[in-house]
Amino acid sequence: MTSAISVGDRRRAALERLHGGAEATRRQRPNRSADRTRVAERRTREPRAKLAPEALGPPPGTFYAIAGVVSVLVMLGLVMVLSASAVTEANLGHSPYRIFAKQAMWAGLGLVALVAMVKISYRRWQRLVLPIAVLAVAAMAAPFAPGIGASVNGARSWVRVGPLSVQPSEFLKIAVVIVAADLLTRRRDMLGDRIATLFPLGALATIGAGLCLVQGDLGAAVVLGAIVFSVAWVAGVPVTPLSGMAVAALGAVLLFVVSSPRRLNRFTAFMNIAEEKDHLAYQTYQGYLGMASGGLSGSGIGGSNAKLGYLPYAHSDFIFAVIADELGLIGTVAVIGGFVMLLALGVQTAIAAPDRFGMLLAGGIAAWFGVQAIVNIGGVVGFLPVTGLTLPFFSAGGSSLFVSMTAAGLLLSVARRINAR
Repeated sequence: MTSAISVGDRRRAALERLHGGAEATRRQRPNRSADRTRVAERRTREPRAKLAPEALGPPPGTFYAIAGVVSVLVMLGLVMVLSASAVTEANLGHSPYRIFAKQAMWAGLGLVALVAMVKISYRRWQRLVLPIAVLAVAAMAAPFAPGIGASVNGARSWVRVGPLSVQPSEFLKIAVVIVAADLLTRRRDMLGDRIATLFPLGALATIGAGLCLVQGDLGAAVVLGAIVFSVAWVAGVPVTPLSGMAVAALGAVLLFVVSSPRRLNRFTAFMNIAEEKDHLAYQTYQGYLGMASGGLSGSGIGGSNAKLGYLPYAHSDFIFAVIADELGLIGTVAVIGGFVMLLALGVQTAIAAPDRFGMLLAGGIAAWFGVQAIVNIGGVVGFLPVTGLTLPFFSAGGSSLFVSMTAAGLLLSVARRINAR
């Protein structure tokens, strides 16, 4: 009996130890679901800022400076568009004010958009990133739609509805700034993560620039790539992946250029302007002549000869040549100084921005204006290939002026809230 009881006791004790060990094992076994939750929490993007009621302080000096620079550039741009287009339009049998009237209309719409952007907190656009991105990408397909799509100089990047012409790639620029700023705000702790940050960032640049290249618009592709690169640099993305992205982008541009003999010839014409002055470099050469005749103080508003049918697209892509002719070296230095000042004020706004999203928006917009001005002016003076990019705030083109003023309004929105409490 004793032996039996002992055996039974030992069996029960063994079973208890077994069950107890199993229970302990279950307690010690890692909860994979909880682990996945914790990992997801670590990878969760930075929450978008809650839109509490704003208590705005007095506007800082940066706000007034940006508003002043943009106002001067827009008003001078309207004057130069009228001067550059009036004679040509009259010779074609149109009203000499036809292009100017359209530009003034777009400037009025742009002013409305600028004021609205200042009034609305820039943080609200962070909540609309997805619809903004979808609409911008969908709009890029519109130039290929029959009946409304149009080609200009080999680039099928225009939509024409009645008397209005719109270039969707201009709107894509502001969408890319907002999307890139939002992405790198929410992934601030994972800037070197290939899956979480670098891949989406590369996809954004590839999709944006790729859509422009499909349309044949190399200039817009360059600006979009520069926007993404600039926002990433301001955000603190490591140099190594940024360098890799830059090399890949340069390779894609070169491949695009060499894939067409026509594009290759136009791209390389700036390196041999003297021999190509009657053919591929005709526009650049005529721009040279106009700038050379301007001298120190210029021929005066309306006094340029280059715009009298000699310089193609004098009112749009090559308006800087007309500025140099009519306002001289003093005028060109003043215009370039205006863009330098706008770039510096944008950087200053980014540094003083109240949050990371505002910092990246301001940095991206400043880089956008700076890069586009460099590419346009570089093409006019023969330092860079002619890409067809407009000079922000100056060149005739409703889409460009409207979007540039909208972007300036977004920059002002960030500057307005520097002293917000």
